[in-house]
Amino acid sequence: MQNNEFEKIGKRLLQERLLGGNFGNMSIRSETGFYITKSGSFMDEPGDLKYVSMDKIPEEGASSEWRVHFDIYNKTNKKAIIHAHPVFSVAASFCYHEIIPEDSEGKMLCPVIPVVTGEPGTDDLAWNISEALKKSSVAIAKGHGTFAAGKDLTEAYLLTSIAEYCCKIIYLRGGLGGLSP
Repeated sequence: MQNNEFEKIGKRLLQERLLGGNFGNMSIRSETGFYITKSGSFMDEPGDLKYVSMDKIPEEGASSEWRVHFDIYNKTNKKAIIHAHPVFSVAASFCYHEIIPEDSEGKMLCPVIPVVTGEPGTDDLAWNISEALKKSSVAIAKGHGTFAAGKDLTEAYLLTSIAEYCCKIIYLRGGLGGLSP
């Protein structure tokens, strides 16, 4: 599996400050499973990707969030997933049960962004995120970050970016204790 697209999207995620350090992961669906970044890898230098079969058997070293990716692929027709840790999205997750975008792009492309609970790497989080992504293309795990799913990594990246932009707008309009209008 070539990882040029993973590197390109990883660089965009870092440039836009949608994650920090080696936080986050990405995956692409294959015919019999999916390829995911390895645990602890840097998104702009993902190294060898790890394979997870649809029999729920991950290759050693796969990201700890492989369960979430598995459940999303099992319940939707999405082809790619990005999990990032955008600061404003994480902050908003402590204040809202769902994000209702106020900006035009957010209203058009992700009119509701669900916020769900569940500890990182758990079946509980996998269930909650995958259920949310049956209705929306992006969701936020409370205190943890965004999960965006699309037809490819580019679309998942754009959804991640839009979610963060929506949360910044909410902050700047006075939500999250931000600036007052």
